[in-house]
Amino acid sequence: MKQILNSREMQEIDRHTIEDIGIPSMVLMERAALSVVEELEKTIKITDTILCVCGTGNNGGDGIAIARMLYQKGYQVTVCILGDKTKCSAETKQQYQIAKNIGVKFEDKKETKEYTIIVDAIFGIGLTRDIGGIYEEYVERINREKHFVCAVDIPSGICSNTGKIRHTAIKADITVTFGYWKLGLLLYPGAEYAGRVVVADIGFDGFAANTEFEKFLYEAEDITRLLPKRKTYSNKGTYGKVLIIAGSKNMSGACFLSAKAAYRSGAGLVRIVTPEENRIIMQTSLPEAVLDTYRLETFPEDCLRIKKYIEESDSIVIGPGMGKDSEAEQLLQMVIENSKVPTVVDADALHLLVKLGKIPPYQKEKPCKWNLPEYFILTPHRKELAMLLGNQTTVKEICDNLLTILRSCSNNPNITVLKDARTIVLKDKRCYINTSGNDGMATAGAGDVLTGIIAGLAGQGLSPYDAATLGVYLHGLAGDKVSISKGKYSLLAEDIVEGIIVVLSEISSQIPRSKLRGMT
Repeated sequence: MKQILNSREMQEIDRHTIEDIGIPSMVLMERAALSVVEELEKTIKITDTILCVCGTGNNGGDGIAIARMLYQKGYQVTVCILGDKTKCSAETKQQYQIAKNIGVKFEDKKETKEYTIIVDAIFGIGLTRDIGGIYEEYVERINREKHFVCAVDIPSGICSNTGKIRHTAIKADITVTFGYWKLGLLLYPGAEYAGRVVVADIGFDGFAANTEFEKFLYEAEDITRLLPKRKTYSNKGTYGKVLIIAGSKNMSGACFLSAKAAYRSGAGLVRIVTPEENRIIMQTSLPEAVLDTYRLETFPEDCLRIKKYIEESDSIVIGPGMGKDSEAEQLLQMVIENSKVPTVVDADALHLLVKLGKIPPYQKEKPCKWNLPEYFILTPHRKELAMLLGNQTTVKEICDNLLTILRSCSNNPNITVLKDARTIVLKDKRCYINTSGNDGMATAGAGDVLTGIIAGLAGQGLSPYDAATLGVYLHGLAGDKVSISKGKYSLLAEDIVEGIIVVLSEISSQIPRSKLRGMT
């Protein structure tokens, strides 16, 4: 698990390292520069011509130090400083003098097209204004021309807190950032501008910055830590009973995908509740599932059985492909009243929550309070989130003010999974940002697969929040694995289900059998 910081939190860590620990700023700058040089040397050739474009702040000082180190290794390197040199920070002035003393070439307003490599050290994470003037000219010139671009800490022009573009921004092939992930490197459009991101350790001591909103991402080892353990002496009941209430008349696809994903995620038993019209196709396509159906003419009696299933389950999914008719509304009401286990509410059920009055109208001046149990997991995409907020907030406003709106949502006791290219999972003041997945997963049914994975993990005993975060991460990894063989253009939701097999098989092969089975 890796922490993600905004600019204020990163500046606090910088201050602590320099003032409280006593590591001089110039030492950190040298380490930062060395980490960039080490990464660059994996790509560049001695015949490359390199231009380090530097600002007057400490990011520019990093760039000058990078140029000096490359020069000392025999590379052809030139430095161009943008802005008033008399206003350089103390460290940048010192780096400038050192580089000058050893013969590094400096040129003002240098043309960029003759260079093969550009090092972007114009602005760092503290940028708070739109780019204009000479800076805008250089950024757009670099973007037009064909260079390999390495950004120092963050591409110039990207807001480190939101990922937004400050009028214009450098499009990097690689970004070497220092110590921690920055929000702007993960959120779009900043993530697209950053290219491949390398997080370099430059000697921060693990000091926890003061934060009102904990932000983190997962790495592969987190699967091993969180994945429910298997037991030698076990049966299907050991791994959870998952109830899938989904599908509507002659619409069974979402139901099938959720149920199969729950099984592939390790659930021991999956029970499907769906309209009678879906019986044959569900029995044919997923015979492993325990099927029960309801009819319009016998619905009150059928509800008695369904209520019993709700009470017996270890996790529940409700909503995929369910429709919004009165029967669907009654089923959701019954789940709300009787569920005592992790419950994933998706798709049509989200709309019905509003109709049932469980989601009060959103007020911008007040945190939103949703009238749902804390173990309920809501999985909206951005348009559905706008609907949950009473349509008083547009999708564009959510995109433009993402973290502000999410902070408001995080005041709810239940869990929100905001599905997107960067899916975000919220509970209280914890914010998980997902980095797995690809654009091939922008396909119908992918969200239904996600609901099944989350429910499958929760049914095996994971907490609702861990099931949601790990489920999102596994879902993306499954899509990544299967896209290798299927390609991104041809990816189907059912392919993602099969990708779960690949991911969990690889993880299982890396875990000692005693650990995998929960033995010590």
